[in-house]
Amino acid sequence: MSTVRAKGKQRPAPAAPTPAQTPAAAISDIRPGQSIELLKELHILTRDGKLNQDSRRKLKQVYHLYNFIEPLLAEVLAAHGDLTLADHGAGKSYLGFILYDLFLKAREETQATGHIYGIETRDELVAKSRELAARLGFARMSFLNLSVEASIASPELPERIDVVTALHACNTATDDAIRFALEKRAQFIVLVPCCQAEVAAALRRHKNESFGLTPLSEIWRHPIHTREFGSQLTNVLRCLLLESHGYQLTVTELVGWEHSMKNELIIARSTGQARGNARERLERILAELNLEELHERFAY
Repeated sequence: MSTVRAKGKQRPAPAAPTPAQTPAAAISDIRPGQSIELLKELHILTRDGKLNQDSRRKLKQVYHLYNFIEPLLAEVLAAHGDLTLADHGAGKSYLGFILYDLFLKAREETQATGHIYGIETRDELVAKSRELAARLGFARMSFLNLSVEASIASPELPERIDVVTALHACNTATDDAIRFALEKRAQFIVLVPCCQAEVAAALRRHKNESFGLTPLSEIWRHPIHTREFGSQLTNVLRCLLLESHGYQLTVTELVGWEHSMKNELIIARSTGQARGNARERLERILAELNLEELHERFAY
């Protein structure tokens, strides 16, 4: 043990705090008040309370997204004194747990309330999230073993959801989350879209016909362009759909491209005022690009 000399005498140096004793504020990159136990359970912190490079990147992404969502929650809570949030394709529920830990937990002693629903199809992840929420005392969290599509009519969810999130919900699950949000009259929708192969597949099926229809078909003449153009086009159609239902959009970058290629962040705020020509422009795009078969998906 090292010693410290004081007035001619030697005394033991104070022991460094163990990771379990170290408050969150003392660990670089972790927000004050954040539960260390939660971060360990989510495998963001190692067992000895440290961050590795991969978990630091993951934490940065979740915190960055929290910065976007926190003011939306505060706005809903200030207006109604309550809030509901549904996280689709929740996985291990990183986002839901972080939101509860940093936002709802801090308000437990006030009159404000709120509830977070994690929606996930994998049994083992739902069970683990339920167990963790019970152990941490996160009483206002529920985890439902449902597909995004099935959740729309599920009696396990309230008729109205204030905030809907979907992070990297694969293929058409993001589109199902949008339909869910519209059905639930969500005030805010926060999306980080993932791969969606449906549009690209339709472009490929009709490529030869499209060559005679529009010179724009050169944009998706080659497979790699078809995939990338289909991905961008999917999000354009999603945005027009939301605008046609009275949402105002912010489309931006979640984190730097060095962290993730699936990087687009769409935040939609309900205004009740539909963009006048959004539906018309959406339908014209579907016709111009020979994608009328996707009308039911994007124009309703």
